[in-house]
Amino acid sequence: MNFFHLALVLLPLSFICPPVGSCIEQERLTLLRFLAELSPPHDNGLAASWRNRTDCCTWEGIICDVDGAVTEILLASRGLEGRISSSLSELTSLSRLNLSYNSLSGGLPPELIFSGSIVVLDVSFNCLGGELQEVDSSSSDWPLQVLNISSNLFTGAFPSTTWEKMSNLVAINASNNSFTGHIPSSFCISSLSFAALDLCYNQFSGEIPAGIGKCSALRMLKAGHNNITGALPDDLFHATSLEYLSFPNNGLQGTIKLVIKLSNLVFLDLGGEQFQWQGPRIYRRAQETGGASHGP
Repeated sequence: MNFFHLALVLLPLSFICPPVGSCIEQERLTLLRFLAELSPPHDNGLAASWRNRTDCCTWEGIICDVDGAVTEILLASRGLEGRISSSLSELTSLSRLNLSYNSLSGGLPPELIFSGSIVVLDVSFNCLGGELQEVDSSSSDWPLQVLNISSNLFTGAFPSTTWEKMSNLVAINASNNSFTGHIPSSFCISSLSFAALDLCYNQFSGEIPAGIGKCSALRMLKAGHNNITGALPDDLFHATSLEYLSFPNNGLQGTIKLVIKLSNLVFLDLGGEQFQWQGPRIYRRAQETGGASHGP
């Protein structure tokens, strides 16, 4: 199952559109500020759609609620260029922001990650870069559940304390970037529902943190094609909800004897690693061939 599809399956069915009201004037101006930071003429027709109508609830890619407040911005694959305006965080009812598959550049405004309303944030497949900022608040009430920043140009250390403040977090996809340093273990410190993590194709180093094993709801863990070393921590095999485990093409080694504890595991990929196996033959065969194994 595609990572993001899995993440959406894990969410409650909360995005059912109610009858639409007329646009709130302040929110119309906020959307126009977002439009102004795009690079004309690369707004791909948005300017014509948005500026020729006064009611922003009728604008392309905009969904409002019955009170006329913007609840969703869905502008994937529109050929957009330019920067993402932090003004979008002023839309206090915005729950879903999808700007994926465009050519947006610059950084990702932290105000969007730490928004008081955004539940799903998808900016995957763009040209965004720089470092992600750590949260500077003691609050743990951020509503964010799904964050997809995959296939961008992000660099630097991956945030750690940020995830400690996310009590509603369900899934993160940060694959295909250039993050460095250690993988944090703080994803489920506050959130008991954290279920999916994809960090493959980065430049993470060090060992796999033992704390990830405390994620009792974790179903998918992918961190292949990095520079991770050492052994798989025994603690990892306490995450018995795991269905998909993938760490190929790192520098892992050691002995594995606890895979059998992962009774829900249906996919395992440790290709290219130097493990000595003490477990079911199906897993030994996967290691020997350098490929993936489908479990029972």
